[in-house]
Amino acid sequence: MTNSIGEVEGNDVLFIIGSNATEAHPIIGNKMKRAAVFGDKKLIVIDPRRTELAEHAHLWLRLNPGSDVALINGLMRIIVKEGWHDKEFIETRCEGFDELVEVIEKYTPEYVEGITGISEDLLYKAAELYAKTDKAGIFYTLGITEHTSGTDNVMDLANLAMITGHLGKENSGINPIRGQNNVQGACDMGALPNVYSGYQGVADEKVVEFFEEKWGTKLNTKPGLKIPEMLDAAYEGKVKAMYVMGEDPVLTDPDANHVKKSLENLELLIVQDLFITGTGKFADVILPSSCFIEKNGTFTNTERRVQRVRKAVEVPGDARVDWQILCDVAKKLGATGFDFNSAEEIFEEIRETTPSYRGISYARIEKDGLQWPCPSEDHPGTKFLHEGKFPKGKGKIVPVDYREPAELPDEEYPILLSTGRMLYHYNITTRYSETVDSIRPYELAEIHPIDAEKLGVCEEEFIRVTSRRGSVITRVTITDKVKPGMIFMTFHYRETPTNELTNSAFDPITATGEYKVAAVKLEKVDEEEALKVLAG
Repeated sequence: MTNSIGEVEGNDVLFIIGSNATEAHPIIGNKMKRAAVFGDKKLIVIDPRRTELAEHAHLWLRLNPGSDVALINGLMRIIVKEGWHDKEFIETRCEGFDELVEVIEKYTPEYVEGITGISEDLLYKAAELYAKTDKAGIFYTLGITEHTSGTDNVMDLANLAMITGHLGKENSGINPIRGQNNVQGACDMGALPNVYSGYQGVADEKVVEFFEEKWGTKLNTKPGLKIPEMLDAAYEGKVKAMYVMGEDPVLTDPDANHVKKSLENLELLIVQDLFITGTGKFADVILPSSCFIEKNGTFTNTERRVQRVRKAVEVPGDARVDWQILCDVAKKLGATGFDFNSAEEIFEEIRETTPSYRGISYARIEKDGLQWPCPSEDHPGTKFLHEGKFPKGKGKIVPVDYREPAELPDEEYPILLSTGRMLYHYNITTRYSETVDSIRPYELAEIHPIDAEKLGVCEEEFIRVTSRRGSVITRVTITDKVKPGMIFMTFHYRETPTNELTNSAFDPITATGEYKVAAVKLEKVDEEEALKVLAG
């Protein structure tokens, strides 16, 4: 996030796109609701489903799934044509504006309505409200990134913020909300195939020289594979071994049957986790690890805030703390430099090797966290980013064109499937809590009353959902939260493994799967048959 969670309620307009925050990010979602209900702030909610935030929206734009770039380009065309763009900000802090104007010229309201399904009137209202409000923030999550055009979506939102000057100030910016509590921290630590900690490139000569001297070893300067590329390589026999830690790709990755075949083809699969997950069932070795209340360390949350995590209970049974397992494995492989005695010692190395963390210490975050970048011990941390200038000088506006999703409904598979989370199980592993599981013990796929009538199904009856990749059984809930011709499902239930249906096509830059758009067909299933299948 360029801004802070505390600034959510300070935005006069919240431009919320592809984010069901009240269910997927409930703390931030509640702040958004408070802003609308008690703060008289205006929400522009852009989502194919009628989410809880849509109920509180000043404007709800019910776009067709996967049409985000067409929508954003259409809004920018209106803003430029009406003269609502920030000319001074563009001139002093941006480059590439003229090229953008050329690309968005064809995105007339009529053209955009044909792609997105959003009326010209709503397009003008949303463009004017966002552009002409001084304190306006963009908030997005997986509804933007989980597309084959995910990178384009993100870049286009950056374009929108730059041409309106909604960057580099308090209560106004671009705020991707991270999916879980330490996703930001994992990325900061280099859990990406092309960077070391602090997003320092593995092919950058100065970076490589620094780390080789620090670690006393020669480093590979070739970027590694992203997750879908790893799985494809395993399927082809090019990757022989995998070490999966705190992930369950069998349940959460798209085209799950392909994932299973890839894992089966490995010569060695090591899984380090709290439970024997769906992925763990394919493992040759399982290393039982610890959960957050069983260890010391830090989390870095979505607003870049580094906070202490403190051990509250002992690690049970044969389980061990993750960093200790990793250090022992490294030493068994002959590596040196892994003789740490505490999580704090590891954090001291993080400080030394990561410029944005350099000023953060355990002593400084004893009570409250600090937001990076925090380059020195007298630095207060950074509440919001890009004040006065961007790190690389002028912000580069990168025009993008609309591209259709990789797979759309057709005659054989006429229904559009979109996936996401629900509040009760939003972090997936809550399925291991009997109390939480009792609240929502099974999948309830959302279908529109028109489609329910065609199928001849009633509330909580069973259907089979089939795509080109797989087939699952689920109960249904009948609701106008979704459009006719659309079904919404979560991926929390191993009994209804939705990701056996989803498309493995991915964004060419990030390799993020297209979870939000896939083509399926539906058929009613007899209760006895359904229960037999679900029981395994």
